[in-house]
Amino acid sequence: MTEKNIQENKLFGLLGRNISYSFSSGYFNEKFNDLGLKNHRYINFDIPTINDFSSLPKQKVNGMNVTIPYKEEIIPFLDEIDDEAAEIGAVNTIKFLADGRLRGYNTDVFGFKKSLLPLLESHHTKALILGTGGASKAIKHALDILQIQSTFVSRNPENSNQISYKNLTEAIIIEHTIIVNCTPLGTFPETKLFPDIPYQYINAKHLLYDLIYNPSETTFLKKGKEKGAVVKNGLEMLQLQAEKSWQIWNQ
Repeated sequence: MTEKNIQENKLFGLLGRNISYSFSSGYFNEKFNDLGLKNHRYINFDIPTINDFSSLPKQKVNGMNVTIPYKEEIIPFLDEIDDEAAEIGAVNTIKFLADGRLRGYNTDVFGFKKSLLPLLESHHTKALILGTGGASKAIKHALDILQIQSTFVSRNPENSNQISYKNLTEAIIIEHTIIVNCTPLGTFPETKLFPDIPYQYINAKHLLYDLIYNPSETTFLKKGKEKGAVVKNGLEMLQLQAEKSWQIWNQ
């Protein structure tokens, strides 16, 4: 289906908590304006708990994106889940079907993988994923597809594939030349915050990727750049996953 054939009077939105800062509303409403889709709207569904999802006017909605902290918690509220999203265990896109059913997808994998690929070099074989929330699961899945070994870094490790921040040694940092921040640390307005890793061991072979896009250069990225690392924020990933969501809603 081409964008010219899309029916009018459609409502889309972002599900999350404390999301007034979000990129999605401005991005999609500008997109609708550029496409001449005057009766399309994108709004924030900012709810204090996931249980409030049940009270939303879902019969009026055509599609939603899902962000922190509901990418995992939303799953029990859905009628079906795309195979990849089920494997990941996190959903960031919901399609509202004509018969009232809700189907979950994960477009974070697509966005992260496509934005990361141009930066990869032969020595980028192992990665540290900072954080263990819903976004981190998509990052792990994308790295698996790219055949890059990855280890989660958590404040409270729960299994053998997780390590605590306090146990990050020089050898571990040097060996893992990709470091992805999936925590909210450093997001506006708390821009002075950053993940507690030993930045002194980062070097020019490292690639630091931050899912945060506001500010455009977080303290995490600044510290990596100071050590000569290649750095990238999450804006392109967000744009790519948004376009993938748009494709899903209209296919």
